[in-house]
Amino acid sequence: MLLPPLTDALLRVEHRVATLTLNRDDVRNALTGTALIDDIVAVADWVNRCDDISALVITGAGSAFSAGGNIKDMAERGGDFAGDAAEVATRYRRGIQRIPLALQRVEIPIIAAVNGPAIGAGFDLANMADVRIASIRARFGETFLNLGIVPGDGGAWFLQRLIGYQQAFELTLSGRLIDASEAKALGIVLEVVEAERLLARSNELAARFASQPPKALRLTKRLMKMAQRMELRDFLDLCAAFQGMCHNEPEHWEAVGRLRGK
Repeated sequence: MLLPPLTDALLRVEHRVATLTLNRDDVRNALTGTALIDDIVAVADWVNRCDDISALVITGAGSAFSAGGNIKDMAERGGDFAGDAAEVATRYRRGIQRIPLALQRVEIPIIAAVNGPAIGAGFDLANMADVRIASIRARFGETFLNLGIVPGDGGAWFLQRLIGYQQAFELTLSGRLIDASEAKALGIVLEVVEAERLLARSNELAARFASQPPKALRLTKRLMKMAQRMELRDFLDLCAAFQGMCHNEPEHWEAVGRLRGK
């Protein structure tokens, strides 16, 4: 299995689970001003091509999950934030907006293991996952308005689908930070665990997902995503087509055989 070359992140594979670690603790794993955008997109594309991977865990090295945008570049009007309105818009489309498009295409379960603060675009990155497990040290904030900008990476799209319009509106317009326990109460995270248990628990869940028949797993995630934007009748037609495919796969016959004790 040939792993994709990465610059600012680490990738480990074990038992069909890939773990992507954002590895720029020196800038609190900021997504801009680093190679992390390219690394995340590369891994997202790679897992779709690699049939040996059935779950992806994303976490951060050091104290933060991700601080989002690089504040120093913002202050200096440099990097992704340099130029006039049209130039900045182009950099967003060619830069950080590649992450939501890439992660939305991922065919396997994505678990965000949120080890520390997930702020701005870092919060949005966590919300692009299917499931979030948080350390008790995690903090979350949709803080764009505090800086006089909007969630330019698509965060407003993801957050309201996760917790509903009213709760998402309050968090986004207030720009306040919340701790892991409030994030769980709001439905942002599935579980909150002690810091030393974060990766172990995330990998337990990933391994459970990855133990399922791999082709049916990918089709099921596709159905879950498509259900959000399809009419019921069209969706049922798609379910029938996918089910026809599954019933003719060896992994289905093997699973039925195991259930019958054969």
